[in-house]
Amino acid sequence: MAPGLRLPARAARLLRCLPEPGGPPSPAAAPRGLAEMPGPSPAAFMFELLCRGGLRRLHELQVQGRARYGPLWKAAFGPILTVHVADARLIEQVLRQEGSFPVRSHLSSWKDYRECRGHAYGLLTAEGEEWQRLRRLLGRLLLCPRVAESFSGPVAAVVGDLVQRLQLQRDRHPQHLVHDLGTHFYRFGLEAISSVLFASRLGCLEPEVPRDTETFIRSINTMFVMRCSPWPCPSPCSASSPSPGTPSARPGTNMFAFAPHRTGAVARGGGRWDTLERTCLTDHLAREKVPMKSIYGNVTELAISSTLSWSLYELAQHPGVQAALHRELAAAAAAGTAAGSVPLLRAVVKETLRLYPVIPANVRASPCPLTPPQPTLITLCHYATSRDGRVFAAPERFQPERWLRRASGHPFASLPFGIGKRSCIGRRLAELEIHQALAQILLRFEVRPEPGGSHVQPMTRTLLVPAATINLQFLTR
Repeated sequence: MAPGLRLPARAARLLRCLPEPGGPPSPAAAPRGLAEMPGPSPAAFMFELLCRGGLRRLHELQVQGRARYGPLWKAAFGPILTVHVADARLIEQVLRQEGSFPVRSHLSSWKDYRECRGHAYGLLTAEGEEWQRLRRLLGRLLLCPRVAESFSGPVAAVVGDLVQRLQLQRDRHPQHLVHDLGTHFYRFGLEAISSVLFASRLGCLEPEVPRDTETFIRSINTMFVMRCSPWPCPSPCSASSPSPGTPSARPGTNMFAFAPHRTGAVARGGGRWDTLERTCLTDHLAREKVPMKSIYGNVTELAISSTLSWSLYELAQHPGVQAALHRELAAAAAAGTAAGSVPLLRAVVKETLRLYPVIPANVRASPCPLTPPQPTLITLCHYATSRDGRVFAAPERFQPERWLRRASGHPFASLPFGIGKRSCIGRRLAELEIHQALAQILLRFEVRPEPGGSHVQPMTRTLLVPAATINLQFLTR
């Protein structure tokens, strides 16, 4: 058998060897193979997804599936069979046995669009040797702490603009409310990425956003909405797919048309590497002789996180934690210490990502042959494992202090950035942005819940996002 994932057969064998905490192994109760693996009927699963809003509740279905079927179950949607893994120990086994080229789902609409339009793959959509080449190159540029720290200045400048924008918004409201925080942080993320990628600004945080930038912002948001499910949808390149000029195809066209206008000086041929006073990630890529189409391919695969919104939402609900964090941040600022070195700030971010993982599930394509042949996906249920009461005490509660203790549960129970070869390549940059933004906001403002506001639940839309807008009071300290 080719190297790579060997589920579901191996996972079933592993399951028989893994006892429930506090109890002995029960091999007789574990499935012996795919045929005996529990799960809903195809009709019931399709009804749940299409008629009961299950596509927006995929994270909840993980928890419900774990409670009903155990840590390993199967579900079929059309011709696609999915094996769900909702146990930290099993997820560890799956990820540790991945081969040299871990394979994501082959059903990405972004892949189809790129193939149809002749665009190069980026790191998110590339596979095999092309993926490995991009991964190694970008890893040297983004995963090295020293290189990531070099982006601190540009990110700090964007954070300053974000704080000014929040100040303007709260000053306009009689109760000092900032409405729809997610929109402001979404634009902040794009602006920060542009500063690092292109050494230039998009204007996302300006009072009047440039028209081409606004089009780019909406196009990225639309593409994420279109990628709401790993299950098969009509291919954009099929006979029934829209032509490039139709509304449904326009978001991707706009994204790829925008990227070439924002490349760095070296990539455009407008400057020399050794004469530029300030370089950016695109300049690094051009210096490595990465083709322009590949650069654009990586530029348009931007992951937008709602972690800032969730962090402030939880801190507003827990004023004691917010007060303690403010004290630590103020002390760090007085001592000239970087925000990312403040233990409680790091713990707050980790706890937020445990409760609201940006990617609630990861999908792998299994090369395991089945009888009869059937496409098989393996879904790693990170949302379910990060709220597993056997691993985390009081799993539904926001308790950042749990991460200040030496032992904080199974290391594979909460994997907000993934692990191994397919881990998030932009982790250090994302942490830099989140830490700097939270620090400056909390040093300037005290955040409180919206008066009379209701509890905000998460929903799945490719990423885990708030199901309603998050509105908070920003009181000047």
